[in-house]
Amino acid sequence: MKLQTKLTLFNAISKLVIVTLFVLLLPNIIENINRSYTDSRLIKQKDKLLEIVREKGIKNYIENDESYGSYLPLKEEYISLDVVDPGYRLDTIQDERRLVERDTIDYRILSHTFRVGKKNYLLEIGKSTETIGDTTGPLQTIAFLLLLGMVLLTILADQIYSNYILQPLNTIIRTKLTGKKFPSFTAYKEVKTSTTDFQDLDISIHKMVETIESAFQKEREFISNASHELMTPISILQSKIENMFEQEDITDDTKVRLLEMQKILNRLKSITKTLLLISQIENDQFLKEDSIQVRELLQDIYDEISIRLQDKNISLALLVIDDIKLVKINKFLLFNLLFNLINNAIKYNRQDGEITVTAQWVKESYTISIADTGIGISPLELPYIFNRFKKFKQSLSHESFGLGLPIVKSIAAFHQIDISVVSEPGVGSTFTITFPHSVVKLPGKN
Repeated sequence: MKLQTKLTLFNAISKLVIVTLFVLLLPNIIENINRSYTDSRLIKQKDKLLEIVREKGIKNYIENDESYGSYLPLKEEYISLDVVDPGYRLDTIQDERRLVERDTIDYRILSHTFRVGKKNYLLEIGKSTETIGDTTGPLQTIAFLLLLGMVLLTILADQIYSNYILQPLNTIIRTKLTGKKFPSFTAYKEVKTSTTDFQDLDISIHKMVETIESAFQKEREFISNASHELMTPISILQSKIENMFEQEDITDDTKVRLLEMQKILNRLKSITKTLLLISQIENDQFLKEDSIQVRELLQDIYDEISIRLQDKNISLALLVIDDIKLVKINKFLLFNLLFNLINNAIKYNRQDGEITVTAQWVKESYTISIADTGIGISPLELPYIFNRFKKFKQSLSHESFGLGLPIVKSIAAFHQIDISVVSEPGVGSTFTITFPHSVVKLPGKN
């Protein structure tokens, strides 16, 4: 999962948690807000009434020690004044029940005692708790919608900001790591960013690539130079051995030893040529200017390799279901790629085995698959079969230098061909090469 997606998910989930907590706490919050608002309103009403009493006197409300009471028509609010004992003191706001005309109603009541002259009065101002709760539902809805809108707005803002802040990282990955032939051997191009972490990452990646490029270049130069230098003494030794065979006084024992030496030199020469070929491929010393029909290419390989099938009585079937022309290729290299795969299918096959080479369209890709009934490859060894000089248990009994499949891999990379392998020990292996569309010429097209 991409970093940007993870950040977006984290922001969305964290805000969802906040919304959930807020929704759970919202009723209590709204209730407390309503209660605080009601208490504040009751206190203001009390202060206003006391101010009227100070200015106009208590007689506006009470005469001859009678009680005063005033209710709104629906009994949702009331005010009452009563004369109480001189020592009675009260200043509270609390929920209480009152019996009003045979109806028991819950009120939020402010109770306050005050003196006017020589008398002590109790003031009560009440508001029905039912009317207080009437505003809770709408307030909750409004608060929830506002919160939801703010969350969505912040998620959008987070998405836009994360896109902006991570753009340099995406640029570094796209231009420095993804889709590049590695090592890329390109000049350093700074990625513009104000984030120091990304600046350090950009420079570090460039230094790492430079180091790897240098190591790769040294390895390629060494392989190329060593291969060239080794060919000369090998050729000289072969010539001297051939000359020794022409001597008349050479014994049979010496001939056997010379044959063994010649065999070793041939193997050394083959390894050297292979390393030189790999070096030339990786250094782009071949041109891709050839074109050939697939059927013709496979037939050429069959004609050259058919003699090897006889040793194990192996049958080879060429199934060219869709014959197309390959263009912008190097015929010599592509021949070697398929030759090596088919040769391995013969080398590691069983007696009286079978090999099937199929060329066809699979979905929208053109593929050539080489399937054999050989010894197969174990799942543990399968990931390493293209490594140079890597020999496995099944190849130890065969004359192999561990360079056949590395050549295949190098040629495939040179042509941008994909290779996949499916294998089961004791059943066989299937190598499938998939050609890029750039080298496939459809019939009827110029």
